[in-house]
Order: sequence, then structure tokens, then C-alpha cells
Amino acid sequence: MATEEALVDGLRAGDPEALATLFDRHGDRIYNHCFRATGDWGEAEDAVSTVFLEVWRHRRRVRLHDGSALPWLYGVATNVCRNLTRSRRRRLRALAALPRPEPVPDHADRVADRLGSTEQMAAVLAAIEALPPHEREVLGLVAWSGLTYEQAAAALDVPVGTVRSRLSRARARLTDLTTDPREDER
Repeated sequence: MATEEALVDGLRAGDPEALATLFDRHGDRIYNHCFRATGDWGEAEDAVSTVFLEVWRHRRRVRLHDGSALPWLYGVATNVCRNLTRSRRRRLRALAALPRPEPVPDHADRVADRLGSTEQMAAVLAAIEALPPHEREVLGLVAWSGLTYEQAAAALDVPVGTVRSRLSRARARLTDLTTDPREDER
């Protein structure tokens, strides 16, 4: 087992195995330190990765204290966590300054309403198609176009009484055609 001094000498010489051994020896302690500093396991993992990246980048600056590199690693970890925390605060402040998004109505509700309307209209049109043509004409002019009985009679060149009776028969047939037979069973 290599001494810390030998590992630091290897690290300063650019030996990646020395870094791996330092990580194996002290990684868990640095991880726990980072967790205590950030309060988040995921951020602690990121911090540990950054700590050992910084150790590699600044390997010529590694210092021993009482024969151990651990105090220096803790110093690097503290700085990394401080930077992460500062970064998180800035990000949260920036997000808080953004205007709140306006609520958007759920598109699914509108689609469901339109589908329901389409189905209802299809059922109504199917029922109207089942009417005799002369009753469909009266229904279209009076109920949908808004003509009076007299206006519909003039448009169709029939007596007003005929318009009234055709409309009455059309309404009765539509009621029969559009009533759900299961409603009678209830």
C-alpha cells in the first residue's frame, strides 16, 4: 500500500493511477462532506466528480498535512460545494424573477367537447335524414333558419296549416328517433 506522500508524488508526475488510489481512499469521505455541504445526494455526486477533476487539474499544488492529502481534498471540496451552492442560489433568484406562466386551458377538454358535439350533431343529422323530405324542409326553415310559419309557408308555397302539421310530425319523429330506449327501462 502506497503512502500518501508517494501518491502525491505520483499525482504531481501525472500518474492517473495515483489519482484513482486517492479517490478509492478518500472518495467516500469527500462524498459525505459534499452531501453535508449541499444537502442533496445528486449534487454531492456532481461535487465529488468536480473535486477530483480539480485535483487532477491542479495536481502540482497538492499539499500534504501530517502526511495526508485528505485535508487538502476537504479544502477543494469545500470550495467546489460553495461554488455549487452559490450557483444554485443565482439560478433560483433568476427563476424567481421570471414572470409566472399564464395557465393554459387543457386542450384535451376542448377536444373532448368538440368530439362530443360532433357525435351529437352526427346523431341529429342521421335522425333528420330519416325524416321524409317535406318534413326535413319545414324543420330546416323553421327550426334552423328561424323563419315564421307564414314565411316557411310562403317559401314552400303551401298553406300555413301544412307547415304546422309537418313541423309537428317532424318533431314527434325526431323525439322517437333520438330517445334512448334504455331511458324507458329506468
